Amino acid sequence: MRLALASASEVAAAAFAGLVGLVTLLAGCASAPVDGPPEDPPPGIERTPDAVPRVEPIRAGGPNRPYSIGGRTYVPLTTDTPFAETGLASWYGRKFHGRPTSSGEPYDMFAMTAAHRTLPIPSYARVRNPANGREIIVRINDRGPFAKGRVIDLSYAAAAKLGLLGGVAPVSVRRLTFADIRAGQLMGLASE
Repeated sequence: MRLALASASEVAAAAFAGLVGLVTLLAGCASAPVDGPPEDPPPGIERTPDAVPRVEPIRAGGPNRPYSIGGRTYVPLTTDTPFAETGLASWYGRKFHGRPTSSGEPYDMFAMTAAHRTLPIPSYARVRNPANGREIIVRINDRGPFAKGRVIDLSYAAAAKLGLLGGVAPVSVRRLTFADIRAGQLMGLASE
């Protein structure tokens, strides 16, 4: 039985091709923005004040028109309708910081905002973490999340205040209607 041995030039060419592939892969990873916390989180981020709900007109069209993502169509609410759901919350951070949200406002990872697939933009919601009983109020100004089972994508500050920076966690979400806002009925609504 004879073994075919590669020549030194064939080995060198294969090694060079492998090295070029690895460098290309690493360069792609280095240039792709990585999401996560800020490099230097501000102290006391978990004490960020809640969003202050106010009655803001809901308009049909714009960020509230039907849209499709991943072969699925979503129809945002365009009326002052009560809405509640439970599911998983995630958060987004520095990869999107400063980029336009669906509302057209720049995303601020230090503001009390969130993304939701169908709640009106703009609107307000109370989000509750049942694991620790913490509740917050966020302003909905973006669309998402689109991962299965997730119901809301929180800003970094909102996730910190809820104690959810460790990853995805169960929450309950309740939209604050205009009547809730006018009556000042903002506390404890997510658990009803």
